[in-house]
Amino acid sequence: MDNEAHPLFDKFLQGRTCRETLSRFQDLCRHLCLDPTDYRNFYHKLKGSLNYWKAKALWVKLDKRAAHEDYEQGQACLNTKCLVLGCGPCGLRTAIELAFLGAKVLVVEKRDAFSRNNVLHLWPFTIQDMRALGAKKFYGKFCSGSLDHISIRQLQLILLKVALILGVEIHVNVEYKGLIEPSKDKRTGWRAHLLPAGHPVSDYEFDVFVSAGGGKYVPEGFKKNEMRGKLAIGITANFVNKNSTAEAKVQEISGVAYLYNQKFFQQLHKETGIDLENIVYYKDDTHYFVMTAKKKSLLKYGVIREDKQDADSLLSARNVDLDSLQLYAREAANFSTKHQMPNLEFATNHQDKPDVAMFDFTCMYRSENSALVKERHGRRLLIALVGDCLVEPFWPLGTGIARGFLAAFDAAWSVRKWSKGIAPLELLAERESIYQLLSQTTPANTNKKICQYSIDPLTRYCHLNLNYHKPNQVQHLYDTGQSTEVVNNSTHTKGKMLRNDSVTGYEELLNWLQIHTKGYKNVDVIDLTTSWKSGLALCALIHHFRPDLVEFESLKEESVVENNQLAFNTAENEFGISPLMTGREMASLSSPDKLGMVMYLTQFNEFFKTLSPEQGVQKKMLTLMSAKSALMFLSTLRRNVANKRRSLERTDADNASEKKRSKAEAGPGTSMTEDSMDSLDGQTTVESPWIENAKAQTEESIETSGEIQRQASLRKGDGPSSSEVCYLCKQRVYVVERFSADGQFFHRGCFTCHHCGTTLRPGNYAFNSRDGKFYCIVHYTDSLGPSEEKEEESASANKEDLDGEMELEKNAYGEDDIDGLQGVGEIGKQGDEEHKVTEKMKSLDLTDDEDLDEDEEESSSEDELESNAEPLPKIELSPVESAAKRVTWQRRTIERRAKQGEMARFMKAQMIQRRLEEIAQLYHELEQKGILLEKELRHGAGDHPQMMQSWFTLVQDKNKLLNEESELMISARELELQDQKSRLEQELRRYMNMDASLKTKEDQLEEERIFQEMIEVVKMRDRLVTVLEQQRLQEMEQHAVLVPGAAAKDLSTSASITWT
Repeated sequence: MDNEAHPLFDKFLQGRTCRETLSRFQDLCRHLCLDPTDYRNFYHKLKGSLNYWKAKALWVKLDKRAAHEDYEQGQACLNTKCLVLGCGPCGLRTAIELAFLGAKVLVVEKRDAFSRNNVLHLWPFTIQDMRALGAKKFYGKFCSGSLDHISIRQLQLILLKVALILGVEIHVNVEYKGLIEPSKDKRTGWRAHLLPAGHPVSDYEFDVFVSAGGGKYVPEGFKKNEMRGKLAIGITANFVNKNSTAEAKVQEISGVAYLYNQKFFQQLHKETGIDLENIVYYKDDTHYFVMTAKKKSLLKYGVIREDKQDADSLLSARNVDLDSLQLYAREAANFSTKHQMPNLEFATNHQDKPDVAMFDFTCMYRSENSALVKERHGRRLLIALVGDCLVEPFWPLGTGIARGFLAAFDAAWSVRKWSKGIAPLELLAERESIYQLLSQTTPANTNKKICQYSIDPLTRYCHLNLNYHKPNQVQHLYDTGQSTEVVNNSTHTKGKMLRNDSVTGYEELLNWLQIHTKGYKNVDVIDLTTSWKSGLALCALIHHFRPDLVEFESLKEESVVENNQLAFNTAENEFGISPLMTGREMASLSSPDKLGMVMYLTQFNEFFKTLSPEQGVQKKMLTLMSAKSALMFLSTLRRNVANKRRSLERTDADNASEKKRSKAEAGPGTSMTEDSMDSLDGQTTVESPWIENAKAQTEESIETSGEIQRQASLRKGDGPSSSEVCYLCKQRVYVVERFSADGQFFHRGCFTCHHCGTTLRPGNYAFNSRDGKFYCIVHYTDSLGPSEEKEEESASANKEDLDGEMELEKNAYGEDDIDGLQGVGEIGKQGDEEHKVTEKMKSLDLTDDEDLDEDEEESSSEDELESNAEPLPKIELSPVESAAKRVTWQRRTIERRAKQGEMARFMKAQMIQRRLEEIAQLYHELEQKGILLEKELRHGAGDHPQMMQSWFTLVQDKNKLLNEESELMISARELELQDQKSRLEQELRRYMNMDASLKTKEDQLEEERIFQEMIEVVKMRDRLVTVLEQQRLQEMEQHAVLVPGAAAKDLSTSASITWT
């Protein structure tokens, strides 16, 4: 009988569909005379009935998991009965944990097919978890490539098979309609209303209900919170994977985002007309592509027929042209894979139609709470949410499965405690305390020892406070059927705490300003309007905290324009406080605008207010304000580097043309001599411009840094536009919606690239003074003609245009630092090739003790599951074979880590992008409120205390959003530099691995160009880091004076740069 059972077990392992797997499992149980409903003994009986090497390998995995102390040998929840709704990955994963705990578990699923081809990114802990469940025994290809992913269908099949083996009952084609309360006579407990009527599970009584049926199956009693961003349209496309040699060679794309690789998307748009924000390509059972498309390009392409206001109507079936959508997705896929798969054929979905879909993820939802308890007629029911109905995933981050599994573990832990008889309110308080961390979890902030993860949340979450919520705060989650109103004060109290560390009134702000400007000549602050017109009060305020920035004694009261412009520029460059208006405009006013001055001066208060050790929120605000000025520096620096590169390209082209012309004139008789000279000239062509630029930059830095500040003041004061009129659309700009850059004022919504329409943000734009337009960095140099570009490049080294870069470099670099930078430039000038190679290898060499792919051997051996032969014994390899194998593993490790780094950058970029979009939406809503409030205040309610208090609150909210945006942009620029460095390293590796004797002259020049570009990237990163560090040290010094002993505290900047 054993031999006959073996092929049945093999067929079960290899089941490719849900129906097939269930059918083969039933065949196996019938053959072995096992009852799958005997949940307490089924696994042990199955294990005893199969004396088969494949089965034994699986038993080892499952036994090891079941032996964990949390499960108490399967006795922890022995008398607990559970119903799980949904056969998705999260529902099945929860069911498996409940089975390990010893509970009776039934799963109901509306469908009987797993048809989702979409591919999921897996976090390290999910890979470890699936391997511990024997995933590779069911699917030998599990995570064996350079990227960690799996199709939803395959993941469901693996979990389904594990659940069945552990005694979980799976019922398909059963639709859940709701809960049935216990009868008053207590004869029946909690049951489910199911279709078809009369299904055996309808009589099943349970005391735990887990909803994992997606966002549409949220039980009564749960409320959703909405997180809204700007319109976001996603497209998924699955193409048939024929597993050909050509397809195998195509590189996967772990993620490319516009946030840090604008060139890729600009080229895509130029060649195809397709405009995307990001794209991912995974190779699994299908070729899976997922991307975020911009509405404008979808309309132009004819994918969306008509533009509509609401997303539901915009993406309705009637408004989408499926043929155009397929063409759009295919073109994007072909471009991103470099047209290496020209004959892409769509896979089919569950409706036998091309598997391409468009969806809206503008709004993301999460449940306000993760669990509740219902009690009727003495019968209690614990209801828990997992998966999408708990926290809707943001697809670019790959958070769905990771956080879904974490929620499954959390739910299982709650069921374990529930079975122990813990009081409902204590259980709910702990569960909600754990839930507070779920939406914030990333691979970086969870416990690094993933092999120790269990259902105990303390093994997974760092800094977990299980008592964050108190029992009295979750009384509303305990439903006894009586209508009671319980006020949950936690959120309200938290909001108050945040408000207490900010100025809460006009008088407090005025008093603070009077204290810090007292004693200055010709300064008498009695209000927030006329007292500030001369500009002396602003300069006095700056001088009080930073006397090194303003020579107050040299200022004249009658120089109103110069005084104000000096203060505005200094505040913007040093503290990141955007100007209220220009100095000339301030001088022309009879009295400064009260509402505008409140908004402007509040930022000074938030930047300079006394810092106590307990006020962590203020500490963060301080570093964020510094980030804004660092972004200004970065914007100027990126613009100048772009100019230099464009100039180098033209210099190379001119030199090449000149050489060809010289050769033609010299004739064939001098070809050998000319070739020799050409070799030398070629080296100069590559190296000299970079070195000359580095030298010129450092020399000009020393020469011009002395008087930059005052010259900048006068330059920005020339011919300004009115601060109340948008520079771009010429419409009215209210105070709360006012945004400024390069001395111009406009609506935030108008701040877009003149060429491509991309939204511009601090640190990511350039202003062309010739045409008066703003551009993204990619299109900035394109906007310049040859003569303009030369002038712009020259101007970037002159006094008039270096106020952002050179003033900050003056603070950031001493003479030794400048010599150091010059030394870096000299690397390319040295003729010692060995020295250059050594310098390159310092950053690129893979050391001998580099970790190998931990699962390489297991992956190669377990792929033998396709056959019925037992694994072959390991063969001793010769030293040569071992060395070759190690080289192969090292290469794979390098490739794998490069992809992992790419994925990490992509995930972080999507988190940043999503939050930036949410901030834009929040800012828009705040603007609308602010405009209405401003109108009311200007029409008779200007001195109304309540309305002024509302204005202060609105100003504080605006500042927080702006500061958070600045911090995010610093992180975005970090990602851009990391991505550039990574791509350059990979290119450089390719040339370094070439045999030196086989390198052509073009190869050598290209290698040198890449190396020089890497130097520029590293220099840019180092300058930014230096600026941030310099500002952090200045803050520490400043607050050491304001708060004695504060410098000894941890005041590390949150807007920091890490370099790997």
